[in-house]
Amino acid sequence: MNEIVSVLMMKNRFYLKILVLFSIISLFIFSGCALFEVKKEKSAEELASEGMAYFAKEKYRGAIESFEKLKDWYPFSKFAILAELKIADAHYHLKEYEEAVFAYEAFEALHPRNEAIPYVIYQIGHCYFQQLEGIDRDQTTTQKAMDIFSRLLRQFPKDVYAKKAEKPIRKCKKNLAEHEFYVGRFYYKNKNYKAALKRFETVLSVYPDVGIQQDARRYVTLCKAELKE
Repeated sequence: MNEIVSVLMMKNRFYLKILVLFSIISLFIFSGCALFEVKKEKSAEELASEGMAYFAKEKYRGAIESFEKLKDWYPFSKFAILAELKIADAHYHLKEYEEAVFAYEAFEALHPRNEAIPYVIYQIGHCYFQQLEGIDRDQTTTQKAMDIFSRLLRQFPKDVYAKKAEKPIRKCKKNLAEHEFYVGRFYYKNKNYKAALKRFETVLSVYPDVGIQQDARRYVTLCKAELKE
């Protein structure tokens, strides 16, 4: 009798295990499938539209995210070039000028014959132009802006962006000239007349049309007089 009971209990445990196993399998099949579903990716066109919508609303972080996905998922799409350019523009609007310059320069390197290149060069120049310092500070950024805008004029003299570059070029020249004049006066006040003379002469020879040439000439005369003594 005891043996029969033992056998029945073993069978019950066996059937219970089978039932539990079946329940687990059923749970995965009918309820847990979603865990293994692959989320449908957006198309290149959808990502482009999404990025442009973010950009239009000035949500530049969202725009960058959408355009980066477009570049990564669809590098050979016809929208990939748009994504590259708008990523640079978004960084520019966020005042992330270093990132913007990197993106614009990458675009120019990859697509040197693209019709947007004059705009790209103009934007690179403006990234530096937006960081202009006062005349009493280092003018490296001013010189970079000047060099980029000048390159635009040389390469695309008839382009609309070359025309737009003329005004910031004048501002860059004025800053550079006034910096030279500022340093020249510093040297003059400290009686370093030779160094001062060099700065004032640079103003006259390199920046003759920014409105301070008369003052520069006066200091040239003063420096030469001091050096004769």
